[in-house]
Order: sequence, then structure tokens, then C-alpha cells
Amino acid sequence: MTPSKPSVTIIGAGLAGSEAAWQLANHGISVRLHEMRPAKSTDAHVTDHCAELVCSNSFRSDDHEANAVGLLHQEMREAKSLIMSAADANAIPAGGALAVAREAFSEAVTKALSEHPLIAIERGEIDALPPESDGLCLIATGPLTSKSLSQSILDATGEEALAFHDAIAPIVHFDSIDMDKAWFQSRYDKKGPNGTGADYINCAMNEAEYRAFIDAMLAAEKAEFKDWEKAAYFDGCLPIEVMAERGFETPRFGPMKPVGLTNPHKPDEDPYAVVQLRQDNKLGTLFNIVGFQTKMKYGAQTEVFRMIPGLEEAQFARLGGIHRNTFLNSPKLLDGTLRLKSRPSLRFAGQITGCEGYVESAAIGLLAGRFIAAEIHGRALTLPPETTAFGALLGHITGGHLIDSNGGRRSFQPMNVNFGLFPPVDFSRRREDGSRMRGVEKQLSKKKALTQRALEDARGWLKEIAFDNALT
Repeated sequence: MTPSKPSVTIIGAGLAGSEAAWQLANHGISVRLHEMRPAKSTDAHVTDHCAELVCSNSFRSDDHEANAVGLLHQEMREAKSLIMSAADANAIPAGGALAVAREAFSEAVTKALSEHPLIAIERGEIDALPPESDGLCLIATGPLTSKSLSQSILDATGEEALAFHDAIAPIVHFDSIDMDKAWFQSRYDKKGPNGTGADYINCAMNEAEYRAFIDAMLAAEKAEFKDWEKAAYFDGCLPIEVMAERGFETPRFGPMKPVGLTNPHKPDEDPYAVVQLRQDNKLGTLFNIVGFQTKMKYGAQTEVFRMIPGLEEAQFARLGGIHRNTFLNSPKLLDGTLRLKSRPSLRFAGQITGCEGYVESAAIGLLAGRFIAAEIHGRALTLPPETTAFGALLGHITGGHLIDSNGGRRSFQPMNVNFGLFPPVDFSRRREDGSRMRGVEKQLSKKKALTQRALEDARGWLKEIAFDNALT
């Protein structure tokens, strides 16, 4: 008689937990999927469905040739994702985006999970991590993790804080910065413990440019905290516009101070203010605007921040914000397969790991499910190549950030999948007639090279990790 495979406990039936359960069950592993709704709801949910969409009904761009999230869609489809299957079956017109009929989508996910013979959905709140003796467990409780479970997670990780307000500065793709106007330099050319003396990108403003910038920022439309995420601002993470409200010159004595810097493009002109950008990932493809956390609405941010000299054509990997969130210091706490280093029987998936977005959360759930399935079946835990959307997103969560001198997560913040997380790729910069591509055309050529490489590598990885009891 063949011994039965151990069952896996999943806490949280959002997009990540639902996807992980599906992957496990379709690899022959029984799952206990815990969801506290409807016994206990949250301030954001309105149904008891699995994979309920609490905000937008859009999965964003579905273009797998020129968009990173569209690429992730395609990789998930090829990995036989439940979330993508339900999304495709319930798609509604949205141009180049993939939008879904909200309730029909979550009903389809719930129906598929409920009808699977290896999945048992158990309703009711889990207020603490199960004991290690219960075996393998996946936490996929998202940004609204309950206080009691959050405390249990804190106890297991040894961390001091889990739920807090993110203070996120905008992040810019390096290759969209005009280095004919900007330059590399640290203030007073200080090297620091891990520096070179040229660790920041600097964008100088004269007085007229600074005044126009502050005026535009103060006039820009701002987002408000929802009732359930209100919090006081701390001086260490003041929104840049709140800083300006305290005094027109205040930013010049904070993140925009012009001291200790010399503009090589205009060596005889002292800058009136300077915006600095700091490297945000190991690859050096992303830079964050230092001290520019903001509550400006996204459209306003794009307009205002492109007033900064050198950022006129900036492409943003993410825009700034301050909001309630719950996520781990994943690069410190999790290994490459999303296991808690201090308790390897416990894994995490979804937004609590430090990704953002519906599809990203589901993708990390998919990977976690695959990793657990491989572990149970005695297979090697093979990571997706960093050239894929799967690998780029996983790399951001588990180690793509920069660390400070104390080993902290200086730059680790939740992020959507974007091309700045991928390793550089060789691509054609010339048209068929030999003339050079520029601007949008050049960027499109680069994106297509990235996606073509990614899909080839993803298909190779999925073929490599296939085994008996795989999806059929």
C-alpha cells in the first residue's frame, strides 16, 4: 500500500492562497484551505468568496510582448494557473488590459476549489500559527492580516513590527534618466562604508524651476487615507508635499538641500535645490527619488516629477505613496523558496511577502505551491530563472534589494513586477535599414527582447520541473 502524501495547511484564500491550493491539489497533495470569512470579515471585503477582488477589477495590461505584467500573465497561463484561467473565462472589454467581471471571477475560483476532491475549505479565523507538529503550512493572509495572527507571525520571526504605514518614494528606470542633465555624486564626495563617492544621481534646479515645482506639488490632487488606514505622519517619513506646506523653503533644508554638490554640466552655477536618486536594486536598473514619499495621486505625480531637470522623460517602475500594509522583511527572513529560515516548515506567499498587485500575489502563490509540491514529492527545489517574470519577482522578494551596513532592508519595499527587476538583455537598436532607433521605438525593442527571452526560459523551467502528478 502506497503511503498517503502529507496534507498542507494554507491560511488565507485570497489570490495567493487560492492559487497555491490549486497547484498543490493538482500535484496530488491534499490541502486544508482556511478562510476566516464569513465568520469574520475585514473592512475591505464584502463577500465570502475565495480570491475576492477588493479594489480594481483589472489585472492590468495583457500584452505579453511589451509589458512585464502581461508577461507574468502568460507565464502563469503556461503554468496552468487557476487565477488566470478564471480571469480569462470572465474577461470583460478593457482595451489592452485584462479586466474581469468581479463577482463571476471570484465565484469561478471558489467553485473550482470547492469541487476539487483534494481541497477542503474550512471557514473560521485562525488566530495563531499552527504548531510545527501539524506539518507544512503556507501563510497567504495578505495586507489585512488580523492582529492576533500578525502577533503570532512576529513571535515566529523575531521581528519588532509587521503592520505599519509604508512611506514609499517613486522609483525610476535608470535608462530613462537624462544623464546629460543629471550626474553621479555623493554630497561632499563621501564614500561611506559601501560607497564610491558617486552613489547618488543628482538633478539640479535653479530658483525659478524650484518655485514652479513647489507650486505644482502644492496644487496637485492628493489621495486621502481610507477610514481604516488613517495614521499620523512621522517626521522621518513626511510626504514631500506636507513638508512643503510647512514652509516654501523647507524641502531645500531637507531632501532637496543643494550643499556639497557640484553640477559638472554647469560648474560655474550653484544649484538652488537638488533632487537626489539612490540605487534601489542590485542590478542598478532602478533608482528611487530620495525623500519623496507622497500622497499625490498617481497622475499628478507623473506630471510633477517630470518637472525635475533630467526626469522629463522618466519612466516609473512604481509611484510614491503612504498606506497601511503588512509585509515581512522577506530578504532577511525567507529563503529562496519562500520558507521562513527559522522554521522551514512554514512558507509565505502573496502580498505579505512584499509584492503588490493581484497577479503578482497569485504568481507568488503559484510558486509557493510548486515549491511545496516538489518538496513533498522529493524533487529538487529548482528556482525559476531570474530572466523570467517569475524569477524577477521572486528575486525582488528574496534578495534583489540592497542592504545597509546593519543588514537591514534599506530599499526593500513592496513592488509590482516591472522590467527594472530583470537582468539587462541585448537587443537591436537599429531598424532594418540600419538607422538608429530612438525613444519609444528603442524601448519597445528592448521590451520585446526581454519578453522573448523570458518566455523561452520560463517554458524551459516549467518543462524541467514537470513530474508525475503534475497538472494535466
